[in-house]
Amino acid sequence: MTDVAKIVDAKGQSCPMPVLMTAKGIKEIESGQIMLLEATDNGARSDIPAWATQTGNELVESEEADGVMKFYIRKK
Repeated sequence: MTDVAKIVDAKGQSCPMPVLMTAKGIKEIESGQIMLLEATDNGARSDIPAWATQTGNELVESEEADGVMKFYIRKK
């Protein structure tokens, strides 16, 4: 994805920090923009999609490579 408005680096952070950092980061972009969250905590695999659903934001895409999970979230 090339149209990322903000990148949040939560690598090395453990739960609940990736979710808290996601919530903070999403506030810093405009509606419709996409934020990329990079995380290494296994909890993020379920926590971030759940957070997106609960907050009404859209998890556009997620991928994992070399132990790093990337979540692309579109702000509602």
